[in-house]
Amino acid sequence: MVRPLLPLNALRAFESASRHLNFSRTADELSVTPGAVSQQIRLLEEIIGGPLFTREARGLQLTELGRAAMPLLREGFERLMDASAILREPPLNRTVAISVAPSFASKWLMPRMDDFHAAHPDIEVWISADMEPVTVGKGKVDLAIRYGPGDYPGHVVERLLTETVIPVCSPALMAAPHPIRSAEDLSRHTLLHDMSEDGDASRPDWAMWLKARHASHADARRGSRFDQSSLLIEAAAAGRGVALAKRTLAQADLATGRLVAPFADGSQVLGFAYYVVLPRDRPASPGTKAFVAWLKKQAIDYDNNLDQL
Repeated sequence: MVRPLLPLNALRAFESASRHLNFSRTADELSVTPGAVSQQIRLLEEIIGGPLFTREARGLQLTELGRAAMPLLREGFERLMDASAILREPPLNRTVAISVAPSFASKWLMPRMDDFHAAHPDIEVWISADMEPVTVGKGKVDLAIRYGPGDYPGHVVERLLTETVIPVCSPALMAAPHPIRSAEDLSRHTLLHDMSEDGDASRPDWAMWLKARHASHADARRGSRFDQSSLLIEAAAAGRGVALAKRTLAQADLATGRLVAPFADGSQVLGFAYYVVLPRDRPASPGTKAFVAWLKKQAIDYDNNLDQL
């Protein structure tokens, strides 16, 4: 049997009053009078046959019955608000707001966005290039792409891409008087350092990379430093030195020949990866689902192309 639902206006008044513990502030939130709030609460108490609030010297307090019902009722109204937002979404003008780290946005995502727009002309994608902590679903962001360990409590997390680091440089550097044939040859070249803050303890710096290859003559302390991975890659493509770069971010330039990888065995797999992060407490919109499906396909195509190189 379908159980009868209590009056929604009375439930809404109780949910708001349970947060404020003040009928005047509840009335302001609901744009009604305090008397109307009191009337709705009284109606609800008459139906259920018991009080929901007690009046004490410090103000309103929830009864045991009120405290038991409040969390479920609050969750129910939050879900109603989410459903209302989805129903109000114009079918021909859907938007997806995403948060992406700047270097991943510029070197991997943006070059592929024409493909998404061609496949989904009715979906607008709003991209925020930032590295703020993940708070998907709490503001205007529908999903995030983050480089990290994949541990984002309170969210739905799906691995998108693994990452490796690899030395890269411009083709002109390889054609210069001191071509790079071994790790020891790096002693004749400027080393470019990625100083971006990503917290990845598995990412080697030049000192670690050179030590693993028993290259004792190259000085890992010298060379230019960059706080954005994309700037590091651009400096390498401009011939300013050899960069120890993330493969995912450098791959487009490797594919076009702007960069070359001088060592066939120079790559190293990292512990961190790129993840799609979605809110757990509300369903994804149709536009968000379409964008995530497209991202996954792009990631598969990227991995397949790497296997063929």
